[in-house]
Amino acid sequence: MTDLHLRGDGCSFVYTSHAQRVVFGPGSLAGLADELDALGLRRALVLCTPPQRAQAERAAALLGAGRLAGIFDQAAMHVPIEIARQARRTAQELDADCAVAVGGGSTIGLGKAIALESGLPVIAVPTTYAGSEMTPIYGVTQAGLKRTGRDARVLPRSVVYDPDLSASLPVAISVVSGINAIAHAAEGLYAHDRNPIMDLMAREGMRALASALPRIAAHGGGGSAGAARADALYGAWLCGSVLGNVGMALHHKLCHTLGGSFNLPHAEVHTVILPHALAYNAPAAPQAMARIAAAIEADGAAQGVFDLARGLGAPTALRDIGMREADLDRACEIALGTPYPNPRPLERAALRALLQDAYDGVRPA
Repeated sequence: MTDLHLRGDGCSFVYTSHAQRVVFGPGSLAGLADELDALGLRRALVLCTPPQRAQAERAAALLGAGRLAGIFDQAAMHVPIEIARQARRTAQELDADCAVAVGGGSTIGLGKAIALESGLPVIAVPTTYAGSEMTPIYGVTQAGLKRTGRDARVLPRSVVYDPDLSASLPVAISVVSGINAIAHAAEGLYAHDRNPIMDLMAREGMRALASALPRIAAHGGGGSAGAARADALYGAWLCGSVLGNVGMALHHKLCHTLGGSFNLPHAEVHTVILPHALAYNAPAAPQAMARIAAAIEADGAAQGVFDLARGLGAPTALRDIGMREADLDRACEIALGTPYPNPRPLERAALRALLQDAYDGVRPA
């Protein structure tokens, strides 16, 4: 039972379950109307990004004219508050009593923003491995700053995991989306409020994703990667559940700073930062690092994540995803501005060095 002694105080911990329905399996999107029935809902506003309009229209067709309020296809990265307000107005004008979010973290994030202000329930249909659908965490960007928080109202009431919907997801996006999910689980292993249930889910989620992503890449991401896609979606479900149940630490806070304030792509910035955040925290969380390394079958946690990303062709440097070196000092100041729990205290010089290494794409020592 020694694996349960996560806090150094025996097996004492707090675990709060979230009421949520999950439907998993190829072709499960066909039962979308049944999910509205199960929740007692009648008219859905379908959300998506502009490039995912076709998938949203497929979902709308399955709902039928009587259950469809309309399609809002302007979801955007980091959920700009202007778009969130526009979507809330549209839902009200079309008499929608729920939102169906078809897409990745941007679209599901928009659904959460609607729920936060209006209370409209969200049904999530993930098409990437972001894991946002399993968390009560929301984020909205206003005036160059991303505000995040937790609220039970934004947790999707039902989640439809259909691996077929990710069949067309490009390999490059699949990889960064999957490593983004791995970050959720990795931080869960050293979160200040971790517990043994999340520990088990974190390790299994990381194992599933670290196994699935190379297989997706090897198949070129096409239909022949169906089993790997299902494994990746399963891993994302578990990793997202971890993030939804424990607190965030340096990695997530830093990524929110970089994404919201400098408009960097969400999954890519998570992919670049994760190895360096793990290296920063490694001296203060050796047991967590050993578990991460074991889950992804690597000699070291930080090095293993970096090598996984580099080996699959993912970006490993902030300079390659739109960050300017001149903005590193400001990023450091913003990250230091709000205190939050982290295994290792935030030290200005060390954090600035972390950002420089991430900018240059240096493999953690």
